[in-house]
Amino acid sequence: MTDSLTIRRPDDWHLHFRDDAIMREVVPYTARQFARAIVMPNLTPPVTTTALGAAYRERIMAAVPQGVSFTPLMTCYLTDNTDADDLARGAAQGVFTAAKMYPANATTNSAAGVTNVEKLYPVLARMEAEDIVLCIHGEVTDHHVDVFDREKEFIDRHLRGIVAAFPGLRVVFEHITTSDAVDFVLESGPQVAATITPQHLHINRNAMLVGGIQPHNYCLPVAKRETHRLALRKAATSGSPKFFLGTDSAPHLRRDKESACGCAGIFGAPYALESYITVFDEEAALAQFEGFASLHGPAFYKLPVNQESVTLERAALAVPPMLQVTGEEIVPFHAGTTLGWRFVG
Repeated sequence: MTDSLTIRRPDDWHLHFRDDAIMREVVPYTARQFARAIVMPNLTPPVTTTALGAAYRERIMAAVPQGVSFTPLMTCYLTDNTDADDLARGAAQGVFTAAKMYPANATTNSAAGVTNVEKLYPVLARMEAEDIVLCIHGEVTDHHVDVFDREKEFIDRHLRGIVAAFPGLRVVFEHITTSDAVDFVLESGPQVAATITPQHLHINRNAMLVGGIQPHNYCLPVAKRETHRLALRKAATSGSPKFFLGTDSAPHLRRDKESACGCAGIFGAPYALESYITVFDEEAALAQFEGFASLHGPAFYKLPVNQESVTLERAALAVPPMLQVTGEEIVPFHAGTTLGWRFVG
C-alpha cells in the first residue's frame, strides 16, 4: 500500500475567487496547493476587457501570501458584444489565457452571458486564428429543459456545432457532469478536453435531495445520477490526457447558501488535493493522479509543467464543519467528515 505520493505541483484549471474581501481570504487556500489557476471572470461587473482582466489579476496577486509562488491565469467573459480585437490584444499581452462562455443566466453572475451562441461565431473564429482557448459552461438555460438534462442538450444543440465549425479551436468543456459529456470528449479530436470537479466525483444528486435539502452540496451544473458519477470517475482515473483537474471551487458564505434561494457553488479549495486523491485511491489509480492533476492541463494549454513538487501522505484528516471568511462562516466541501489523505506541501 502506498503511504505517500509526491507529484509535480498541480494547477487548478477552473475556479472562482470572487472579489474584494472574500477574494483576499480565499486566494491563500488555492495558492497553498496549486502553482497556477484559471480564474473565472463572472464578477459583478464581469471581466469583459483586457483592462478589467489586468486589474483583477493585480488584486489577486496582492492577496497571495508573501513567499508563496502562485500565478493566476485570467479569462475573458464573453458576451454578445465582445470586442474580438481587445480579446486578441489581451491574449497577446499575456493578460488572458482563455475566454469563458456562459450561456446567459446559466449560473452565478452569468446574466451578461451569451444569448445566442451562433452570433458569437465571429469571435470564435478570431479565437481559433489567435489560438485562444475557449472554456465553456455547457448548459442550455431554456425553462422547459429539465435541469438534469441541460448539459446533454447543450452538447447536441451547440457544442457539436462549435467543434465542427472551428476544428482548430481548443475547447475545454468545463466541470462535466454526465456520461454524455465524457463520451463527447472522448469522441472528439485532440482540441477538445474537459475539467472534472471533486464534488462530481464524490456525490450524486441524492447528496442534495435525500434527508432534506442539502444546500452545501448544491452547485451548477448540479450533480447527476450515480451512473454519471461513475462515468466521471472512470474518465478522471483513466489516464486520458483529455481530462484534468478543475475544482470549480466557488465560495459562498454559509448564510447565503442556507438562504431561501441558496447560492450555487461548493467551496472545494481548502482540501482540494485531498479530495481528489481519495477518489484515485478508491479506484486503485494512484499511478494516474499526477497526470490528471499536474500534466494533462499544462499540455492542453501549451504551458510548461511546474518544476516544484508536492507530497500527500496517507493520514486521517478531519475536515472542520466551518471555516471563517471575512469574519463569517463558510462551509468547505467534506465539512465534518474525515478524509484519508493529507497535503504535506
